[in-house]
Amino acid sequence: MSNGQIICGGDEAGRGALVGPLVVALVTIKKSNTHKLTDIGVRDSKLLSRRRRENLYGAIKEIAIDVKVSKIMPAEINETMRRNISLNELEATHFARLFNNVLFDVNTLYLDSPDVIPEKFGMRVNLSSNKPTKIKGMPFKKGKGIKYTKIIAEHKADSIYPVVSAASIIAKVERDWEIDKIAKQLGLEIGSGYPADSYTISTIKENMKNEALRQHIRQYWQTMQEIKQTKLANF
Repeated sequence: MSNGQIICGGDEAGRGALVGPLVVALVTIKKSNTHKLTDIGVRDSKLLSRRRRENLYGAIKEIAIDVKVSKIMPAEINETMRRNISLNELEATHFARLFNNVLFDVNTLYLDSPDVIPEKFGMRVNLSSNKPTKIKGMPFKKGKGIKYTKIIAEHKADSIYPVVSAASIIAKVERDWEIDKIAKQLGLEIGSGYPADSYTISTIKENMKNEALRQHIRQYWQTMQEIKQTKLANF
């Protein structure tokens, strides 16, 4: 493949969180610079400390030719779930919007797929994008001779493709900063915002009537439903 090729990687942070946004990020680089990501230690964000992720954040932006981020706030997630639209569809729509605004001719878009059938997520992005794209293994139907972006959606793409790892770091750092902002704004210890975090759960239980906090909570999450039921049972 030519060194002139451009690739893009997409990943998210906060998908399973109870508090705060779901952050999606796209990182676009020259394919020939992929080794630079590996050289600075870019890998799946879950394998890195917060301090290390934040140190890599600026370095990734220097290597990339474009970085785009979208923060899907709880209000949008709640409305989406109320309308019985899947989180996969919402996430794919945001990835497509970000990709539509990438001003470079991207040869391949790599995505970390949350769908049980990984290709299905790529298809969702394909359908939502206004750019010519092609799903791996599927025929291209938008006309001969048209340049298109190949979409490869895979499970654990953040541990396979350095450009997706870079996107996972960007998304995670941006979400961490959002959680810090929420905690400071509310004057509450909310931890990571995930259901497995005892700080998060105890803060929610103790502040059920705090409307400012409620605006940052995903109300339709099973964990939140269980908290509400427990409160009613103990009333």
